[in-house]
Amino acid sequence: MITLSKKLKSGATPKKDDEPKRISIRDKLLVKEVQEMEENLPKTCKVNFEDHNNLHSFILTIYPDEGFWSGGKFKFLVEVPEEYNIVPPNVTCDTRIWHPNIGENGEVCLSLLRQNSIDSLGWAPTRKLKDVVWGLNSLFSDLLNFEDPLNVEAAEHYERDKESFKSKVRDYIQLYAKR
Repeated sequence: MITLSKKLKSGATPKKDDEPKRISIRDKLLVKEVQEMEENLPKTCKVNFEDHNNLHSFILTIYPDEGFWSGGKFKFLVEVPEEYNIVPPNVTCDTRIWHPNIGENGEVCLSLLRQNSIDSLGWAPTRKLKDVVWGLNSLFSDLLNFEDPLNVEAAEHYERDKESFKSKVRDYIQLYAKR
């Protein structure tokens, strides 16, 4: 049996910095998932990798073509942690927006991004990046219910006065999200 002490006695040297490093499970998954995601992007989405060697960090830009946010340009930073696919990607909205499920500081409320979700639609290792993209895109078209909103003020505004809500959304687009 080879032991550390035997290796040290035999003069075995540890790996050098110029030797290739092992590829993480996350990075192996991302090679395939990024290709699949790019092949299945909604027509209203665009993905940009600032560094094509770092597939774990990218910008998703959504250009809604219908609904309250139509005409806007919304950027999301997607960062995939080393523990992916056991844990979901971290997503923040880099564009200021008036939305019940997106906080004014960029936090995003989307069931599939939650490790533990009360609606059982949260993250699971079977989910993929394309699911995240489609989920984020749906935030701009599906206004089904806001029983658990992140931006309570925006949700109450929507319930109280849809026209005033729409007007405030348009103001935010003009100020922060114009194409």
